[in-house]
Amino acid sequence: MFIKMIKKMKLIFLVFLGIFFLVLVGCRSERTAAGGGTTSRTYKIAVIPKGTTHEYWKAVQAGAIKAGRELGVEIFWKGPQKEDDRSQQIQVVEDFISRKVDGIVLAPLDDRALVRPVDEARQEGIPVVIIDSNLQGENYLSFVATDNYQGGVIAARRLAEIMGKKGKIFLIRYLEGSASTTFREQGFLDTMTKEYPEIEFLVKDQYAGTTTESAYQLTENLLSRFPQVEGIFAPNESSTFGALRALQEAGLAGKIKFVGFDSSAKLIEALKNKELHGLVLQDPVKMGYLGVKILVDYLQGKPIEKRIDTGVKLATPENMETLEIKALLQPDISHYVR
Repeated sequence: MFIKMIKKMKLIFLVFLGIFFLVLVGCRSERTAAGGGTTSRTYKIAVIPKGTTHEYWKAVQAGAIKAGRELGVEIFWKGPQKEDDRSQQIQVVEDFISRKVDGIVLAPLDDRALVRPVDEARQEGIPVVIIDSNLQGENYLSFVATDNYQGGVIAARRLAEIMGKKGKIFLIRYLEGSASTTFREQGFLDTMTKEYPEIEFLVKDQYAGTTTESAYQLTENLLSRFPQVEGIFAPNESSTFGALRALQEAGLAGKIKFVGFDSSAKLIEALKNKELHGLVLQDPVKMGYLGVKILVDYLQGKPIEKRIDTGVKLATPENMETLEIKALLQPDISHYVR
């Protein structure tokens, strides 16, 4: 009888010990999730680009996915098809707010139009990191991007150098309201005006629009109107490729000095053939990666920087095979984006 009572008490003790252990683990998990540091919950991060068609944005997506895999967070990638569709990008932001994601990484295609939805996200307790292009206001955690003004400076100095610091040029603009390209254009314009007085602008206020086709049509018209042009600068991937096509079809590729921005397979081929004389390069993989990482750091209670410069380099026919430049011209994104 006594032995049976002892066994029964041992069994009751073990049951209570098991319950105590489960409660302790649960409390510890809740404290970790609430207090920063590693959490057992998977964060859901929305990454919203300006558009989804250009090669540049595929590299940004690859960087975001890489960060997501390394940090154990879930990445949602969605953006407008066209880089001038402000209303669609606003709708995407609002959709992710309603889905109550843990954070948003946003490349705003308009520095004013996206202020309100970003303010709404913060009001709902959803932190936002801005990448690629500036946003007015202060309702975001951090800005991760290229020094776009410096990119324009680099482009101006390269074009002036290969033109012998004199001649007639086009500055082909991209899109009104696009802060990143506006800074590039301003850096180019300021540098040419201050440092190279013998270089004359034939065109400096014409916008190519968001597609290769619209850039092609603009450049074709300008070449017809100003056959005396000797140099061209275009501030992004689509405007560079559209202008390149116009030069190729006019039989002027390689004859007119040409500096562009960003990279794609066709632009790399043109650089190799000296139809392009320079490409100013960003690091979109790094940008996408750091956009996600900064957000996760914040969610885990770690300190973050308000502004992060992801760097800018110049590719030329002479240096394009070096390891540093080749990695930016042709980043390996095959493990992340098909």
